[in-house]
Amino acid sequence: MDEKELLRRYLDAARSALLWKLDGVSEYDARRPLTPTGTNLLGLVKHAAGVELNYFGRVFGRPFPNPPVWSTAAAAPAADMYAALDESSVSVREFYGEVRAFADATISALPLDAPGVVTWWSAEKRDVTLRQVLVQVSIELHRHAGHADVVRELIDGAVGMQDGNTNMPAVSAGWWAEHHTRLEEIAAASSSALQG
Repeated sequence: MDEKELLRRYLDAARSALLWKLDGVSEYDARRPLTPTGTNLLGLVKHAAGVELNYFGRVFGRPFPNPPVWSTAAAAPAADMYAALDESSVSVREFYGEVRAFADATISALPLDAPGVVTWWSAEKRDVTLRQVLVQVSIELHRHAGHADVVRELIDGAVGMQDGNTNMPAVSAGWWAEHHTRLEEIAAASSSALQG
């Protein structure tokens, strides 16, 4: 396998993990803000679309046709981190599919050393190559897949790294409840034990 294909494989793993976290949740649960900053499953997927649209488009002078306002510098703060009322889970997934195809076309068309410019980075870092962007976007999407892991667990307890692979010890729900209680006890005891 060549280097480009290997980098694309890591990118695809992140994409799949992130999308999988939406499977089987209601519109409400897909949008539920479960952190003080509003992190939610559908918003993470919409954000990923914006990330790929810009990194594999603007950076290489290949702008995405008719980019939505939320993906541009003119957007309101955090506009890419939630789905508006007129954006369904299906429409966000479909849009991400279009963006993925667009990004894959850029990846296929350019060599790994193709130059690009990330205008929103500092001047000393903004000159990049496709190789660097593939690594950057893979890292960012894997990070957001981790956010989605936590959010999905808070919604319905579902955990896992990918479909069919929880990557968790095979123990009972009772064991997890006891484990949680044990960790809470350690946390509570730590403040007095470590300060004395």
